Amino acid sequence: MMNRRGVLQSVGFVFFFVVVHHAHGDLSYSVQEELKRGSVIGNVAKDLGLEVGRLSARKARVDMEGNERQYCGINLRSGDLVVAERIDREEHCGEKPSCVLKFELLLENPLELHRLSLQVQDVNDNAPIFPKDVIKLEITESADKGAKYRINAAQDADIGKNSVESYILQQNPHFVFSIQTTNAGSKYGELVLDKELDREEQQEMKLLLTAVDGGSPQRSGTVVIHVVVLDANDNAPVFTEAVYTATLPENSPFHTPVITVSASDADEGANGEVTYEFSRISDKSQKLFSLDEKTGEISVSGDIDYEEGSKYEVLVEAKDGYGLSSEAKVIIDITDVNDNAPVIYLKSLSSPIPENASPGTEVGIINVQDRDSESNGQVRCSIQQNAPFKLVPSIKNYYSLVTTGQLDRELVSDYNITITATDEGSPPLSSSKTVQLSVADINDNPPVFEEQSYSAYVTENNKPGSTLCSVSARDPDWRQNGTVIYSLLPGEVNGAPVSSYLSVNGDTGVIHAVRSFDYEQFRSFKVHVMARDNGSPPLSSNVTVSVFISDVNDNSPQILYPAPEGNSFMTELVPKAAHGGSLVSKVIAVDADSGQNAWLSYHIVKSTDPGLFTIGVHSGEIRTQRDISESDSMKQNLIVAVKDNGQPSLSATCSMYLLISDNLAEVPELKDISYDEKNSKLTSYLIIALVSVSTFFLTFIIIILGVRFCRRRKPRLLFDGAVAIPSAYLPPNYADVDGTGTLRSTYNYDAYLTTGSRTSDFKFVSSYNDNTLPADQTLRKSPTDFADAFGDCDASPEVGTGATYRWSCY
Repeated sequence: MMNRRGVLQSVGFVFFFVVVHHAHGDLSYSVQEELKRGSVIGNVAKDLGLEVGRLSARKARVDMEGNERQYCGINLRSGDLVVAERIDREEHCGEKPSCVLKFELLLENPLELHRLSLQVQDVNDNAPIFPKDVIKLEITESADKGAKYRINAAQDADIGKNSVESYILQQNPHFVFSIQTTNAGSKYGELVLDKELDREEQQEMKLLLTAVDGGSPQRSGTVVIHVVVLDANDNAPVFTEAVYTATLPENSPFHTPVITVSASDADEGANGEVTYEFSRISDKSQKLFSLDEKTGEISVSGDIDYEEGSKYEVLVEAKDGYGLSSEAKVIIDITDVNDNAPVIYLKSLSSPIPENASPGTEVGIINVQDRDSESNGQVRCSIQQNAPFKLVPSIKNYYSLVTTGQLDRELVSDYNITITATDEGSPPLSSSKTVQLSVADINDNPPVFEEQSYSAYVTENNKPGSTLCSVSARDPDWRQNGTVIYSLLPGEVNGAPVSSYLSVNGDTGVIHAVRSFDYEQFRSFKVHVMARDNGSPPLSSNVTVSVFISDVNDNSPQILYPAPEGNSFMTELVPKAAHGGSLVSKVIAVDADSGQNAWLSYHIVKSTDPGLFTIGVHSGEIRTQRDISESDSMKQNLIVAVKDNGQPSLSATCSMYLLISDNLAEVPELKDISYDEKNSKLTSYLIIALVSVSTFFLTFIIIILGVRFCRRRKPRLLFDGAVAIPSAYLPPNYADVDGTGTLRSTYNYDAYLTTGSRTSDFKFVSSYNDNTLPADQTLRKSPTDFADAFGDCDASPEVGTGATYRWSCY
C-alpha cells in the first residue's frame, strides 16, 4: 500500500486528454486512473460549443451508464469535466487491454443527451503478487541437470509495461529461473536444475524469487521457493484438455457443479497421485467458485450475478505426489436470467407547477434502466390513466413527463403519479415509482358571495356602531389569492356619502351603522359591498345590501286643527236649535310615524258639560249627543286628547271653545266669557278680542248693506266652512295615512247676507253634510278669515296678543 501511494505521489496529478468529436455530439477523452478529485479532464462546454452561462439553467449533469456512482462531474461555472471520485482501471476493466467508461451528459430545456467516452490509462499502482507466499518443491536427488520445475507466475493487475516484466532468483549453486509461455498465451516460470542435487549433502533449501514489473518506478513481489530433495519422480500430470469451457446460468444455487477437470500421471504410487488446486484465480472468482482437490470438480460457492460478471477465467494446476505439475485454463461463461426489475430514476421534476400551465408542458424527466441484457433489459413505461399526464419517449431510456390537460388547483392540488416500468423478460418483471407533484395556485377565481343579495333590518334611533348584518364571500384560491377583503363601493344615500351611514369590517364582512337612522327621513336604501381578493392582479365581485328601517313610536301626534295655543284662537258657534248628532267641529291631527304608530284616536278628557258633546274616536268629529236646551251654558270648553297606537303610546291635547248662539248679534254678550283653564290675563285678552271683533263685524255689515243697497244688487259672500282647513294648516311632509282617519272629510259652506238686516246675522242655506251645522252658527276669530269673507279689507292688530283687530273694508 505504501508502494502504491509512493507511485501516486511520484506521478503527481499530471494527466492528459484527447478530445475526439463524433457524430451526434459524442466526445471521447483519455485520462489516467487514480487522479485526485477535482482534476480536470476536459472542457465539454468548449468541445460541444455550449454556452457556459446556460449550463446551470439547463441542469447539466453527467451520469454513468449502468452505474449509480458519479465518477465524473461537470463544473457549471467553467464547463470543465472533472474527476468526481477515484477511478480504478483494474476495478472497471480488469486485464482488458483497453478500458473505456461510458458516460452521458444530460441537458434540459430542451432535453439534450451527449455521450462521453473516457479512455482510462493504466498507471503502475499495483505490485506483482504471487499466488502463495511459499512454493514447496520436492525434487529427487536423481534429477538430471536441466530438469525444469514449474513455478506459477506472479500476478499484476496492471497491464502493458506496468505488468510483470522479469523475475530475479536469489543467487544459489543449483538452480536458475526462466520464463515460459503456454499455448494459451499465459506465462509461467520454470526453476531449472543447473547442478545435480545431493540429498545427503543438503536435504532442503529456500530460494527467494522476486517478480519485477516494468513501471516507473518499478514495483516488485517475492515468493519463497522451498526445495525438498527426494527420490526420483520423472512424470508430470497431464490434463485431458488444455482449455476447458463451461456455461453457467446466473443465480445458480450453491454447490452447483460447473465443470470437472481431469489430469493423469504416468508414475505409480505416490508419484502418480494427482491433486488439483487453483494456480491463478482473481479474488472475485475465488469467492464464487471452489475446486475439489481430489476430483477436480469446480462448483458454485458464491452468488453468481451476470450483471457483475459475464465471464470468468481460472487456471487449474494438477500436481503429483512429489511436486511435478501441469496447468489448464477453465473459461466459465455466465448466461443472463431475467432477475432484475427495471429501476426508475427521477432525473428532474418541476414542482410545484402553475395551474395555468398549458397542455404539453414538460414537468419532469424519467430515466429507466434494467441491468439485464437483450430482451430481459427491454423496458416499457406506462402511467395511470386518471391523471392529466403522460410519458413521452425521448432519448434512449429517457422519458419526458408532460401534461395532457388543463390543471385546476381548486379541484386537485396534489398529484401522486405512479409510473410503472415492465421489461420483456419471461416472466416479465416490473417496478413502480410514485412522483408527487404539487399544483401552484394562480389567482383565477374571484370571491363569490354566499347569497345573491343581502337584507338588513334595523329599527330607527339605533345606536351608532350597532351591527346590521354580515356578508360573506368565499374564494377557493390559496393563501393571499384566497384572502377576501370587504369594502363599500362609493355611492350616496339621500345626497350624503354612503360611508357616512354604514361601514364594513374589511376582514369579517360585518356591516355596522355609522349613525342613528330616522324612519321619518327615509325608510330604506341600498348599498353595494365589494369583496376583493389579495391576488395579483386582484379579482373582485359585488353584492347589493338592502337596508330596511323599521318605525319606532318616537313622534307624538301633531294637531293641525284647531291651531295650537299661542296663535290666534278660534271659537265655534253652535245653534241653539241643534239636534242630537249634529256635527259641531272636527279635530284634525297627524302623526309622522307609520303603521300602528300612526293610528290616532280622539278622546274628550274634559268638558264644561260632559253629556252634551261627543267626539269620534277615529274621525275626530265633535257632535252633539242630545238636543241643545235653554239650560245649557252658552260657553262650552272641550279639552281633546289625541293618542297614537304605539307602544308606549304618545299623545297631544288641544282646547276647543264652543258658543251656543243663534246669531252674531249675541256675540258682544260674550265679553264675560272666561275659562277656568286660562289665567286671568289671558281671559281679559279674550274678552277684549271678542268685543272688538264683534264691534268691527257689525260695522262692516252696515257698510256692506249700504253698498249693496246703492247698487241694487244682492251680494253673496262665500265663506269657507269652519271645519274646512286651509292648506296653510298642513305642514309639508305630512300625508294622510290610509285607514287612520286623520284627514277624512272637508266641509264647505255657502254664506248669504240678508238685505236690510239689522242684526247682521249669517244665513247658511246649504252644506256638504246634512249633519253639519249651518255656517252662520260658526264665528271665526282669525283676521285673515275675515278678510276672505269681506273682500278687500285692511286688518291691523290693536292688541299685541292678536285678540282685537281694527278692520277697514272698501
